[in-house]
Amino acid sequence: MEKTVAPLQGAPASVRAHSRGSIKVEPLTCTIGAELSGVNLGDASRDDGLVAEIRALLLQYKVLFLRDQDITRAEHVAFAERFGPLEDHPVAGSDPDHPGLVRIYKELDSAPEHYENALHTDATWRENPPMGAVLRCIESPPVGGDTIWVNMAEAYSRLPEHIKTQIHDLRARHSIEATFGAVMPQEKRHALKARFPDAEHPVVRTHPETGEQILFVNAFTTHFVNYHTPGNVRFGQDYAPGAGLLLNYLISQAAVPEYQVRWRWTPNSVAIWDNRSTQHYAVQDYWPAVRRMERAGIVGDRPF
Repeated sequence: MEKTVAPLQGAPASVRAHSRGSIKVEPLTCTIGAELSGVNLGDASRDDGLVAEIRALLLQYKVLFLRDQDITRAEHVAFAERFGPLEDHPVAGSDPDHPGLVRIYKELDSAPEHYENALHTDATWRENPPMGAVLRCIESPPVGGDTIWVNMAEAYSRLPEHIKTQIHDLRARHSIEATFGAVMPQEKRHALKARFPDAEHPVVRTHPETGEQILFVNAFTTHFVNYHTPGNVRFGQDYAPGAGLLLNYLISQAAVPEYQVRWRWTPNSVAIWDNRSTQHYAVQDYWPAVRRMERAGIVGDRPF
C-alpha cells in the first residue's frame, strides 16, 4: 500500500494514485477531484468505517467520483443520509417513494430551461445551504453531458491580496426569485420569495470542518448588502457600477480552468461533492439525447 498523498495544494508530483484503507484513490487534477475504486456505496451505506474514509477523502478532494455503482434508490438515499438529513427542492421536487431524492431527467420533450448550465453552488438562496450532494447517473448521452466542479477555496487563495482585503467583511444576497422564480408568473414568483426570502451570506465563508476560506458568491448572488460605505464609495459610480463590477469579477473566478475538474458520465457513475467549497456546471450540449440523473442533497448549516 502506498502512502497517503498530501493535500492537493502541492507540487503536481504529489498527485498520484494511492490507497486509503480499503479504497483506491486516483486524483484527477492538481487542485480538485479524485476517482475512487474498490468500494460500493450500497455497502458503504451500512459500514461506519467506509463512510468515515469517504468523508475524509471528500474534505481533501472536494468532489469524489465512482463508476459501476449498481445500487438501489434506497441505498443511494441511505448512503447520503450518512452525511446528514436530506432536503427537498421547492421547484424540482422529490421521488414520491424516496423523499429527498430529486430526479433530474432531461427528456427530448423537457422544458428548455437552463438552471444547471451555470456555474453555481446549490441552493445558496437558503439560509442553510446544502452541505453536499450525491448524484448518480441513470442514463447518459452517448457523448456530452459532462459536469464541471470548481474548487472555490483555491479560487479564494489565489485572489490578489488587495482584493482579499477589500472583500474580507462583505456580505451578499442570494435569491431564488431571481433564478428559479424568473420564469414564473408574478404572483407565483412573489409567493416563492415569501417562502424563501433572499438569504444573506458572507462573501468569504469559513469551511466548518477544514477551516479553509472560500469564495462564496455564484449565479444565485444578486448584490452586496454592505458595500456602500465611505471607505468604498467616493462618488456614485464607485457603487454603481463599481460594486456590480467587483461582484462579477469574483463570480468569474469559477471559470478559471486551473480550479476545475470535468467528469464524463456513464450509467451508474456517481459524484459526491462538498457544496460548501465548490461550484459546479452541468454542460447541456447533448440534445437531441436523454440524460437522467438522481440527486440526494444533504442539509447544511449557516455559513460564517
